[in-house]
Amino acid sequence: MFSIKFATHFSRLTLCNQNNHGPCSWCSRRGVKVTVVGAAGGVGQPLSLLLKQNPQITTLALQDKVNLKGIAADLSHICTAAAVEAYDEQSLGKALTKAAIVVVAAAVPRKPDMAPDQLLQENAKVAIAVAKEIGTSCPDALLAIITSPVNMIVPVVAKQLMEDDAYDPRRLFGVTTLDVMRAKTIIGASIGVDALQVRIPVVGGPDGETTLPLISQSHPKFDGSPNEKVEVVQRIQQAGTEVDKAKAGSGSVTLSMAYAGASFVNSLLRALNDESNVVECAFVQSDVSEAQFLATPVLLGPKGIKENLGLPELDEFEEDALQQIVKTVIKDIDQGLKLPLC
Repeated sequence: MFSIKFATHFSRLTLCNQNNHGPCSWCSRRGVKVTVVGAAGGVGQPLSLLLKQNPQITTLALQDKVNLKGIAADLSHICTAAAVEAYDEQSLGKALTKAAIVVVAAAVPRKPDMAPDQLLQENAKVAIAVAKEIGTSCPDALLAIITSPVNMIVPVVAKQLMEDDAYDPRRLFGVTTLDVMRAKTIIGASIGVDALQVRIPVVGGPDGETTLPLISQSHPKFDGSPNEKVEVVQRIQQAGTEVDKAKAGSGSVTLSMAYAGASFVNSLLRALNDESNVVECAFVQSDVSEAQFLATPVLLGPKGIKENLGLPELDEFEEDALQQIVKTVIKDIDQGLKLPLC
């Protein structure tokens, strides 16, 4: 059975989706500036394209270390309201100035001889630099981290914000929307219903085996055997690897991540607009487990997280799985906190 606060809000989650609140369909009451850091990348470009369609965004600021003028010019020809601006590596502060939402989608392509720790450090540098700049350029911005590994990067971003006396845990999010979308898609296919009709919370962490779709809370109900349930959970956890293998070395998860990022920004915009019952799963600071950060459903408001809805009652399989996941997430958080600050 759901906890009361969890059930009250989560049961309404897909009402918004069913009323055509997708990443390309937003209510429009006021304009805001959204900044995409890493806008030239495999995720950043399609994410920027989706955000250009949002009538609430009056300014779409694109920032990357490479030349963005061509991408900005290309997007600017799309006949929507958002003005597109391009900023280079030296203009991060200008890109962030007065932004209401900042999305960090930057990622360094992994070279054959690059160690995992080196890749982590390179990806974290950008997110840490953004955190360093936010305190002066846009202290009230909602900060959404897409750059992987989110389990490690979100904690060190929080640490940098604390260092600069600019940390508000309500405003920092690790984006886990793609895990929810994968769960809805895979479960929908398994039980023969439209994925948009599926409601399911996904908790834990946003990376691989730390992702835990709560099949026991799926609506419509998943009636598979225990073995089938395990198979579905593993398929959702390994979905990123599935894409990597299918691309055969030519790339990684980009398009679905961009769609998920746009969907999450959509929810933040609705919350900024003071729309009620906007709920998303996200990797945030919390006290629902021993881990300092954990992905759970959160109720959003104009200032970020209005309420962490926590965890519903778990079945035995989910309880055991979450205990192991929390241990892994704690290790990931510890590793992230060891990264050097700016």
